[in-house]
Amino acid sequence: MRTRTRTRIAVAGALAALSALALTGCDSGDQADAAAGAPAPASASASSSGSTAGSPEAPSKASSGGSSSGNASSGGSSSGGSSSGGNSSGGGATAACTTQNTSAQFRQSANHASESQAATGSLRITNSSGAACTLVGPTVVTVTDDAKRGGSASADNSEEGSDAVDIPAGGTATADVMYTDVNTEGTARLSCRTESSSVKVALPKDAGTTVNVMKADGSPGGVFSLCADSFKLGAFSVR
Repeated sequence: MRTRTRTRIAVAGALAALSALALTGCDSGDQADAAAGAPAPASASASSSGSTAGSPEAPSKASSGGSSSGNASSGGSSSGGSSSGGNSSGGGATAACTTQNTSAQFRQSANHASESQAATGSLRITNSSGAACTLVGPTVVTVTDDAKRGGSASADNSEEGSDAVDIPAGGTATADVMYTDVNTEGTARLSCRTESSSVKVALPKDAGTTVNVMKADGSPGGVFSLCADSFKLGAFSVR
């Protein structure tokens, strides 16, 4: 009996020792696992830290992309400026009216001059091109006697008015021509010192062109009879 009791005690003691050893091993394993797992939070922290450190780069790149976009936008604005320049080229400035894109007509007065009123003829500049042109500066009209008796005179509209006038395609700008077609004795205009069937018209900064004098209604066969030493050319207007 004693032998069995001792044997049981020995077995129980061995089992207790084995249990304690197993528990110690488990604790050691847990501690080892804990020790092995300890760097994990640090790694996670480092990873988190890396993400945090990396996150500013993304906005920086986005910002950089924004700048690039801004430059593109800026380039677009520049392109818009070019377009504006194109718009300036198409509708802002017009070509000058010259003998190349216009035709001139000189009409005599429908009525003789009186003591209180001059005879009033007209100079008409018609835009014969397909685009508007600008008439600016003094226009000069010169008349010379057909018989070469020495009678001649010139006039320009620098004093009467030579501001810029835009003549639309197919439009006409007209200036009055005021003169005396009777002499001091009141005789007929045929006795004037200058009798001309044509006049020379020089547009601003352009070569002159000679045109025939028309009658007041625009039909051919007119005569510019100037019984004085001078005449006046008025301002142009589109009419």
